[in-house]
Amino acid sequence: MVDPDKGLVIRGNPIGQIANRLPEEIFYLLLTGELPDTETLRELQGDLNQRAEVPSYVWDVLKAMPADSHPMAMFSTAVLVMERDSVFRGRYAEGMRKEEYWEAALEDSLDLIAKLPNIAAGIYRIHTRKGDPLPPDPKLDWGANYARMLGLPDPTGEFANLIRLYMTLHCDHEGGNVSAFTCHTVGSALSDPYYAVSAGMNGLAGPLHGLANQECLHFVLEMQRKFNGVPTDEQLRQFAWDTLKAGHVIPGYGHAVLRITDPRYTAFHEFGGRVCGEDEIFRIVDAIFRIVPGVLREQGKAKDPWPNVDAISGVLLY
Repeated sequence: MVDPDKGLVIRGNPIGQIANRLPEEIFYLLLTGELPDTETLRELQGDLNQRAEVPSYVWDVLKAMPADSHPMAMFSTAVLVMERDSVFRGRYAEGMRKEEYWEAALEDSLDLIAKLPNIAAGIYRIHTRKGDPLPPDPKLDWGANYARMLGLPDPTGEFANLIRLYMTLHCDHEGGNVSAFTCHTVGSALSDPYYAVSAGMNGLAGPLHGLANQECLHFVLEMQRKFNGVPTDEQLRQFAWDTLKAGHVIPGYGHAVLRITDPRYTAFHEFGGRVCGEDEIFRIVDAIFRIVPGVLREQGKAKDPWPNVDAISGVLLY
């Protein structure tokens, strides 16, 4: 749930208090209401590793798509093409009892959860022409494995730390956003999880949903170009007012429920300050945080003048 004064709360745990947990631990918490002990975590990781291999036909389909295909179209297609392996579909056709639906749906969901990082990393490599997809390393955790499969240099290990944090902070956001709601709606027709997740991804691809952090990044880069670096506080204040007077919003600021700085923003900000605090783009993000809430309060229209997670998540990936 999202508490206006606490932020995202996962099974009774404010997200800021569990931000440094492994994504696998948060996944277990979401399913069971409890954080796993060491042995349970090891068993979960082993189960996911056994399910992680992506069928070769998935890579064949992705490589056959037009070179200018959007990565989200590729991602959705990859999930949909794996529907042929759905446990739910097979058992439903065999007449499974209604009280067993959840078991078959869980099997499909675990298979998907295990394969999605590999597919996402492979799509990145195919789309950017970096080479063939890289296989997972069963000795690595979820986040570190995804970072490695992207094939990007990470001499300090901080990129893997960022990916872990990114996966944890984006783990859940109730059921009201477009992608989650779509997934629930499609699943309510007893469509198997492959159909439901693929449909949800199509909603996530929309510019008002999954592209929100990209819009925030564009806003920061535009400011960097305009002022040839980090603007002064007065320049930034005037830029914010000019944006508002032109009828635009300040991307990444405000939230339908929150009335505080998004704790996910705070966690990302602390990471960025530690790892890349002197980077020019991060300094612009920091300056926006210092100036824009005051401008929005002065304007008087925003119920929540504080930054949400999108204000910084895309910048750190950039």
